[in-house]
Amino acid sequence: MEKRNVAIIAHVDHGKTTLVDEILKSSGTFRENEDVSNVSMDNNQIEKERGITILAKTTAINYKDYRINILDTPGHADFGGEVERIMNMVDGVLLVVDAYEGTMPQTRFVLKKALAAGAKPIVVINKVDKPSARCREVVDEVLELFMELDATDEQLDFKVIYASAINGTSSLSDDLSTQTKGFTGLLDYIISEIPAPSGDSTKPLQFQPALLDYNDFVGRIGIGRVHNGIIKVGQMVTCMRLDGTTKQFRVQKLFGYLGLKKIEIEQAEAGDIIAVAGLADISVGETLCDTTNLEALPKLHIDEPTLQMTIGTNTSPFCGKDGKLLTARKIEERLIKETQRDVSLKVEPNDAESWIVSGRGELHLGILIENMRREGFELEVSKPKVIIKEENGVKLEPYEELQIECPEDTVGSVIEQLGLRGATMETMTNVNSQVRLVYTIPSRGLIGFTTNFLTLTKGYGIINHSFKEYREMVSVDVGERTLGVLVSIDAGKSTAYSIGGLEDRGVMFIEPGVEVYEGMIVGEHSRENDLAVNVTKGKNLTNTRASGSDHTVVLKRPRPISLEYALDYINADELVEVTPNFIRLRKRILNTNDRKKFDSRN
Repeated sequence: MEKRNVAIIAHVDHGKTTLVDEILKSSGTFRENEDVSNVSMDNNQIEKERGITILAKTTAINYKDYRINILDTPGHADFGGEVERIMNMVDGVLLVVDAYEGTMPQTRFVLKKALAAGAKPIVVINKVDKPSARCREVVDEVLELFMELDATDEQLDFKVIYASAINGTSSLSDDLSTQTKGFTGLLDYIISEIPAPSGDSTKPLQFQPALLDYNDFVGRIGIGRVHNGIIKVGQMVTCMRLDGTTKQFRVQKLFGYLGLKKIEIEQAEAGDIIAVAGLADISVGETLCDTTNLEALPKLHIDEPTLQMTIGTNTSPFCGKDGKLLTARKIEERLIKETQRDVSLKVEPNDAESWIVSGRGELHLGILIENMRREGFELEVSKPKVIIKEENGVKLEPYEELQIECPEDTVGSVIEQLGLRGATMETMTNVNSQVRLVYTIPSRGLIGFTTNFLTLTKGYGIINHSFKEYREMVSVDVGERTLGVLVSIDAGKSTAYSIGGLEDRGVMFIEPGVEVYEGMIVGEHSRENDLAVNVTKGKNLTNTRASGSDHTVVLKRPRPISLEYALDYINADELVEVTPNFIRLRKRILNTNDRKKFDSRN
């Protein structure tokens, strides 16, 4: 059976995963009586809730006499390293572009990686059913982007499919009346346009993992493409390490993919995308070879982490009230287990009770914490900070390309805020009363900006960013919050009476009846300084009653605190307490007097 290996790449939320799901449904991969109403490549709970792809997924379909392997890639910049490595496994890409939004920062980022790897592209203009769809202009935008990224003549001669993944329809024309159910046109293009995988089954074995999976029974699993030769279960192979050493091991299990299932197979040959189990510490970019013919494939590039934070055991007075996994040993085991699956994550000990965890961005680290929270862990997390590199005595910091779309009436305050954060404007264009701004900004200038941005644009703004390069560090103090906070000076239950008396001092984060402790942040002060407040004080009752004095207190709704918001919001002297059911903000030093002494010394 002939093979085709393709990856689906796109900007966040342009419909990659929905498209893969619909291709699976229309390809005849499922049985006649199989329930396909809830088919989805995104099987992780957080992926389903947020509607994003976090981990690259592998699937395969049988169409006509071909086996088409499809890799669904993440769209977020934080997971861009996976996209880069996946290009090593495929010969072509489906570039999915929204029929209204057109090319976006991540479209550029993922396409650049694909073109550099020499992959043959097919363009899918998705969401053509939108009333605001502008198919022809978007195709022109895509062509301009290809030319800008120095695509070859062959890559420029790309085929275009017009689709509505949500409705399961597609056509070869931008005329909506020609849309028909299914994706046979797209599948035919994959067969005719994408070259068959290179590699020779008669040559000695060469297999290189580009992604990792983890299984409690067999340990690490390397997912990649067989470049040459044949690999069989029970075969002795040699792993050529990244540091130049070698290790022999026996292949325990091989897995292939079909539909949404991972299936055990006995052997695989050149061109197959498979998963190999048997070496507990197999790593991305190593080469599995025939024991008699040691020849390593070129190493794969793994993006360096750009952001780090400290994760430690919970030291608040409420420790152990909510979660079950509290000890340093349990937290360390879980963090190490995560590095087995995620090569972009680095974990180093900070002290006996905490670890420095480095990743590709706030979303990358936030999802790890969210997963741990749901598993029953209690954690204490510091403010994320960028990783500064030093070369020849010069300090370098990461910079990002930032693209913003916002209503015309809010653009002034957005530009002002970005100016304070050390950002440089590259371009500014108007599209249908929306303003599109492109900036280059230090990564630390983006920390804490997202929540502020949504307030500035009244929730109508769209923000996207992707890593650009390391540059010489500028000394602008960015990333710290300008307003102070309201900090509890007492422990107990908050009361409506005391909260009502504090509402003119700022915005509250809690409602009445919430357990608080000394040093816990209960609101945002309307001024720059922190304010110690009592939120547990009750009303003194007397035996005389005046008319009109007992009317019900009507309180404003407190500001909701999500994990992302909390990590964005805190300053360097503050922490986020994360438990399965609560997210609390607190000061590092809980005692009010100790904190005042510390602040006066600094």
